[in-house]
Amino acid sequence: MKSTVLLCLLSALIGAGFWQWWTTTMLEPSLGAQDVPQATFTRLYDGDLTPDEMVNVHVYENVNRSVVNITTRAGRLDTFFFSLEPSAEGAGSGSILDRDGHVLTNSHVIEGAREIQVTLYNGESYPATLMGADSVYDIAVLKIDAPAEVLHPVRWGSSNDLRVGQKVFAIGNPFGLERTMTVGIISSLNRSLPSRRSRMMKSIIQIDAALNQGNSGGPLLDSRGRLIGMNTAIASRTGENTGVGFAIPVNNIQRVVPQLIENGRVIRPDLGITRVYQVEQGLVIATLAPGGPAERAGLRGFRLVRQQHRRGPFVYEETQIDRSTADLIIAVDGQRVRTADDLLSIVDQKRPGEEIDLTVIREGREIVVPVILGTGD
Repeated sequence: MKSTVLLCLLSALIGAGFWQWWTTTMLEPSLGAQDVPQATFTRLYDGDLTPDEMVNVHVYENVNRSVVNITTRAGRLDTFFFSLEPSAEGAGSGSILDRDGHVLTNSHVIEGAREIQVTLYNGESYPATLMGADSVYDIAVLKIDAPAEVLHPVRWGSSNDLRVGQKVFAIGNPFGLERTMTVGIISSLNRSLPSRRSRMMKSIIQIDAALNQGNSGGPLLDSRGRLIGMNTAIASRTGENTGVGFAIPVNNIQRVVPQLIENGRVIRPDLGITRVYQVEQGLVIATLAPGGPAERAGLRGFRLVRQQHRRGPFVYEETQIDRSTADLIIAVDGQRVRTADDLLSIVDQKRPGEEIDLTVIREGREIVVPVILGTGD
């Protein structure tokens, strides 16, 4: 009997101690114990919830107001009567970025939409305008005209130090069920997913938290309720959860969002190489943009050779492609490249005006050619 009493007391002390440590050490001042309703403290200290449940409840109660429901309508134009046919509806999720009304979501959620509505936690709906979208990273920013007091921005985290096995939380609107939370872990890191522009999205986070239709664009959160990613896709043959979901890391989002707000698009660096061929050793340059950065740097592509042939009284001109003079790219800034996507991924991390070093093989010799990047789309 004494042993049982001692175990109960020890369990209670551990639970209280954990909560005291977690609220004072793990929570940042901006979202600490003072932000949790007193009723929540009472329930937690009464022993109704386990320490693990405390974390779950805290994350949801402090983030769910930052999550929005996004609905879209995409009408089709009847070219004969110049009118819209019955519209198709779509749905997704999003996160409030600031008190100016900027909302983060996936580009594919609003793609082709003629009308966008954003519904807040309080049930109020607002028409949204598209500030900018980037289909390469599948990121879009909307703006709504809502009072600042009803806008609760999500807190930014970091995706630099994520670990496989780390607990994560997804909040979204699966099947239109608003602000639904699911819990899981990071199953893997640095996955690659094809984007809608036939490019590969890098550094994707794989999770096992349940995601379904309508979760796209919703936040992926850590145990402190900070944004570490945006849920974007699932691996499924049926379109429903199979335990394999993917999220765009927040560091990628932080690079893109300011450009979408300011410019409406992502201003990418341009190398000025328009076509390459993949071979075993690397990438053979086929064509260059006339007057572009690569051509100005002296890089070489395929050469067109015109030859004249006389047949009796007639002269014929033929154009042949000389591949022997083309440069073979094997590395960029010391990083080995084997595919066009490897090359684009490295260049995308730079800014227009920056200089990069291309290691190429030219006429059997390895040389380094510096290139100052231009501005592209």
